[in-house]
Amino acid sequence: MKSTFPPQLDDLKADLVRFEKSLESFSERLGLSLGDLESDHIAVRCHQNATAERWKQGFLQIGCQFSEAMINGRPICLFKLHQPIQVAGWQLDVIELPWPGEKRYRHEGWEHVEIVLRGEPETLGMRAMALLSDDALTQPGISFKTSSPKGENERLPNPTLAVTDGQTTIKFHPWRLEEIVASEAD
Repeated sequence: MKSTFPPQLDDLKADLVRFEKSLESFSERLGLSLGDLESDHIAVRCHQNATAERWKQGFLQIGCQFSEAMINGRPICLFKLHQPIQVAGWQLDVIELPWPGEKRYRHEGWEHVEIVLRGEPETLGMRAMALLSDDALTQPGISFKTSSPKGENERLPNPTLAVTDGQTTIKFHPWRLEEIVASEAD
């Protein structure tokens, strides 16, 4: 992140180095070449509403909010940055900020990236698993979860495959978040 980030994001600025190293290490364990994949966005996690509010105020200074939706019982805000941040060779300009939910994460800060795998939503999991090395499927500490998060007015099916080591997560979707949000207005 650039040093021009507002003070509300100092903790996230400091945490980006840790997250990038963790993401690169995790993607190597999975046999994924991140540079060959279409990145969509990066997401943060926090434990307190006050932290979410502070981060929201910071993101509003460096981008614009293009969505706020209730998903799985909590607000999730999406921001389009004026200048993308560089993470693991990607230029990411969309940030997902969920308010705290019932699940408690080990770490407050950057938590996952999402990758777009274009194609039929019904085959997303199979296509995503095919990208992983055979070793990734049997390594201890790596888990897989499928879900279908949905905002109230979304018209595009949005299945997700999340792969995690408990600290860093890589998620796969068939659509970009901006496409999902645009589908709400149709």
